Amino acid sequence: MNGIASHTLQNGQNGASTAARKSQGWEELLAGISIGKTVVEVGMNRMIFQQGDRADSVFYLKQGTAKLAVTSEEGKDAIYALAEAGELFGEGCLAGQTTRTATASALTDCTLIRVDRAVMMNLLHEQHLVSELLVQHLLRRNIRYEEDLVDQLFNTSEQRLARSLLLLAHIGKEGKSEPVRAKVNQETLAQMVGTTRSRVSHFMNKFRQRGLVDYNSRGELMVTSKLMRVANNASGFAALDGLDS
Repeated sequence: MNGIASHTLQNGQNGASTAARKSQGWEELLAGISIGKTVVEVGMNRMIFQQGDRADSVFYLKQGTAKLAVTSEEGKDAIYALAEAGELFGEGCLAGQTTRTATASALTDCTLIRVDRAVMMNLLHEQHLVSELLVQHLLRRNIRYEEDLVDQLFNTSEQRLARSLLLLAHIGKEGKSEPVRAKVNQETLAQMVGTTRSRVSHFMNKFRQRGLVDYNSRGELMVTSKLMRVANNASGFAALDGLDS
C-alpha cells in the first residue's frame, strides 16, 4: 500500500489549489445574496452546530479550519473530516436531511457565511454555475472520503497519523517544512486517526526524536516532508531508521 498515502497527499495539494480557485467563484456568488445570508464569526474550539440540531442551512468557510465529528450512542467521538477555507459543509440539508448528523467545531478562529437552505435551493435551480460548483465540491469530498477509507482499512495507526499531520500542514512534496495552523491536541489527532491518545503520544515522541516534527518559537507544530516516508512505508519506524543513514 506504499502508493496510497503519496497519491492522497499529491491529490491534497492539487485539491487545495483547485479549491482556492473555486472559492473565488463561491465568494462572488455569495456576495450577490442580500437575504438569507449571515456572516458568522466563531472562535477557536467553539461549536458551529451540534449533532441533532435542525439542518436548515449550508455553511461556506471563508477563513479558518473546522472539524466534523460524530458521537456514538456510547459517547465515543470520531472526527471524519476537516473543512478548510473555501469549502462548504452542512450541505446534507439540500438532499432532505432534517437534522445534523455530525457536530461542526472551529479548530481555528473561523469566518463563515451561513446560507439558508431555501436560498441555496433557489440558487441551484436558477444558476448553472452554482450547480457546477456544488457538484465539483461533492466530487472532491467523495474522493477524499474514499482515500480516507482506504487509509483506514490498509494502513497502520502510525501511517495514518503521519498522513494526517502532512495533510494538516498541507505538505505534498519533499523538501518542505510547514506549520500546522490548526490548534490540534493529541486527543483530536487520536479521533482523526482512530486510535488512542497514548498511541498518538508514543508516535509523536518518536517523530520528534527523529526530527520529523518539532515546535517553532510561536509554539506551532512544524511538520517536515520527511514524514512522507513513514506515511508511505508499511514497516513503520523501519522507515525512520533509513533516515539516519
